[in-house]
Amino acid sequence: MINHSNENTLLDDANSYDVNKELMGKISSDFVKVADQLKEASYQIRKRGFSDYPIFVASRRDVPMGQLLIAAEELGNHWNYKASFVDEFIQRELIGTESVDLWKENYKAADEYCCLFVVHGDFAGFVYIPFPED
Repeated sequence: MINHSNENTLLDDANSYDVNKELMGKISSDFVKVADQLKEASYQIRKRGFSDYPIFVASRRDVPMGQLLIAAEELGNHWNYKASFVDEFIQRELIGTESVDLWKENYKAADEYCCLFVVHGDFAGFVYIPFPED
């Protein structure tokens, strides 16, 4: 996690070192079950002009962000997945306005990677997971 001088700036340099291997394993094994749906949702968000920067909030508990896309246990998954985008993160001051350009520079190609904002215990951060190859 990169924390700049502004407390409201929350960025990640791809996958934060704060994400331990156990948590990354849990996220990855769950992600495989929902990857196709998230990839399609990412495409639709971009195609319909909602945002060029889709973000999916992944959590085991309810968090007041985004719109529910896939509920826990819906597809054999254990996490809830909500669709959001960078504007909501700016509005909620999770990404500081002075850091938006830097955040966008670090955003990975949405056709290849899923941008997850993972909320688990005391961890909250961005994780990029590559979509499985067809």
